[in-house]
Amino acid sequence: MAGLMDKAKEFVAEKVANMDKPEATVKNVDLKEVSCQCITYKADVNVSNPYSTSIPICQISYTFKSADRVIAEGSIPDPGSLKAKADTMLDVGVKVPHSVLMSLMRDIGADWDIDYELNIILTVDLPVVGNLNIPVNSKGEIKLPTLSSLMGAGATS
Repeated sequence: MAGLMDKAKEFVAEKVANMDKPEATVKNVDLKEVSCQCITYKADVNVSNPYSTSIPICQISYTFKSADRVIAEGSIPDPGSLKAKADTMLDVGVKVPHSVLMSLMRDIGADWDIDYELNIILTVDLPVVGNLNIPVNSKGEIKLPTLSSLMGAGATS
């Protein structure tokens, strides 16, 4: 009987390993908002769902790095679900305290941007299978706002 159970587990594990899974890519990372406490960046994450049913997203976790240091990390619980047989665009807000930006002045001072690495894990709940983690990574640079852009200079009427 134990041999039969092992074969059944092997069969299910093989089927799960070879089935289509949702895929995600970071399309864009840009400045979203500047407040007294922090700067919020927005990552646009496109997720493709190959299934004919919507899939609930349990959580989005992120780690935002610059100069090989973690400058922000967090999670977004229960952000919604993925549309059936379609792409879903997720808005992942990353809040970076001003004090952390001050510690990166050497990187920022040269060209007034932040070289970043963003690691996101989408945890979705697949029926029968359970929770599945979808890793998404992106590297790039984000220009910081200038004082004149924050004050609205250069705006035309």
